[in-house]
Amino acid sequence: MPSNHYHEPYEIYYLLSGERHYFIKEQTYKIAKGDLVFISKNELHKTSDAGVPNHERLLINFNDRFIAGFGEPLLFEPFERKNRRLRLNLPEREWVERLLFEMLQEDQEKLPGHEASLQARLVTLLLWCGRKLDRQDREQAPYEHESPAHKKISEIVEFINESYRQPISLDFVAKAHFVSPFHFSRMFKRVTGFTFVEYVNTVRIREAQRLLKETQWKVTRIAETVGYENIGHFGRVFKKVTKTNPLDYRKSVKRVHP
Repeated sequence: MPSNHYHEPYEIYYLLSGERHYFIKEQTYKIAKGDLVFISKNELHKTSDAGVPNHERLLINFNDRFIAGFGEPLLFEPFERKNRRLRLNLPEREWVERLLFEMLQEDQEKLPGHEASLQARLVTLLLWCGRKLDRQDREQAPYEHESPAHKKISEIVEFINESYRQPISLDFVAKAHFVSPFHFSRMFKRVTGFTFVEYVNTVRIREAQRLLKETQWKVTRIAETVGYENIGHFGRVFKKVTKTNPLDYRKSVKRVHP
């Protein structure tokens, strides 16, 4: 179970070539060449195959502090909208790619003033994207799911996100949404890129990490709060997801955020 389905930095994903499916929070987007995707911090996400072999992408990761000095709320608009995919025409793609490769070059060469140059280019990109997303949302039809299956899984993911603290099983969720367990299991994996168990565990462990960081609760209480009745099982799943145990994780984040 990879540990990078969510992370502290914001992420901008640009697809240079190919096609992908991109699951973010509760929606799955079909991503084509020249699309930009915006993932907020600690937001569950995963890309998966869309039937087209090979793809290339560029990623930008940054934290709040990197552009905090600008004090402009529009910079974070792309990460807060319901629709996280931005479609570009050819001239727009050329401009965005030029800007992204300039940022990549700045980061690699690290010449004097490279951080200020990166900040200026990132702010330019985010402001432009925020304005374009605003126009796109006003001019285009509301987001539509790719298929009825995608809509059904989006509803189920929303249900899991609200109910993960309670005992929850594949059979229970499938029955509650009038789907056979076998079909539901295959459909969930195809749409989200996660298995059902992988998704539930990742949601629970992400919340456990937050509680370990922000509270002084005992590990037993945190395990019960996020849906684990057995502390041993919680510890095993936590280590599988995060590559460390709960107490060591708490110590590490306290050192970074005393």
